[in-house]
Amino acid sequence: QVQLVESGGGLVQPGGSLRLSCEASGLTSDYHAIGWFRQAPGKEREGVSCISSSDGSTYYEDSVKGRFTISRDNANNTVYLQMNSLKPEDTAVYYCATGFRIVAGRAFLSMGYRYLEVWGQGTLVTVSS
Repeated sequence: QVQLVESGGGLVQPGGSLRLSCEASGLTSDYHAIGWFRQAPGKEREGVSCISSSDGSTYYEDSVKGRFTISRDNANNTVYLQMNSLKPEDTAVYYCATGFRIVAGRAFLSMGYRYLEVWGQGTLVTVSS
């Protein structure tokens, strides 16, 4: 059974940084990518970034390009999201997700539960002074 567990959220001031972790267990070679999504209060969930498990290709939503960096540590089955220059509008619950035979790409960031069947429990990021 594939499971994802996020950690690293918290309260940070505008302009600050946080690093989120997504630890995976039970993954097989049929899981080709892991991504980060977020959902702010009263807003729809949006894709933030994803990374390929094979070649490390990365994709970002436009509003986080240049500020967020996704990376992976295959030895520890962990995907990270380094978030710099945080803004109040980055406040949200952040989730990592993956899907059976779903590859990384722009389309990944638009997918929902139909294709990405494994989600973590989420970690709250609050950007406020």
